[in-house]
Amino acid sequence: MLFHDTRDSLQKLSALKEFGVKLSLDDFGTGYSSLSYLQQLPIDTLKIDQSFIGANPQKGPRGGAIISAIVTMAHSLGMRVVAEGVETQEQLNFLHQIDCDAIQGYIFSPPVIVDELENLLKQTTSASSLLQV
Repeated sequence: MLFHDTRDSLQKLSALKEFGVKLSLDDFGTGYSSLSYLQQLPIDTLKIDQSFIGANPQKGPRGGAIISAIVTMAHSLGMRVVAEGVETQEQLNFLHQIDCDAIQGYIFSPPVIVDELENLLKQTTSASSLLQV
């Protein structure tokens, strides 16, 4: 939706940034995500689409190379990186090795409603480990 009128979108996103809003580009690597948008839009975080993570980077050199390249590129642009769809310890270990900033996925929990999230965080002795690699 944002990319139909890039100039207008850039103005609106810049206004949001002035209010302190952090912006993430979801599902990076699929659909409308384009490297040119990374230069134009004031993005704070890239979220790597789960289709790259689910490709099991340890078993396919291209999958791991693409994920590593995204993390390196994002960091060089001053962005954080979130990996979506992390399900295995192997994936988590790989993401930790390449300095991915944060992960989300079933390895920690399936999606939960707010009330369940509060209970989950209370039960976890190190809640911050749920949010960071």
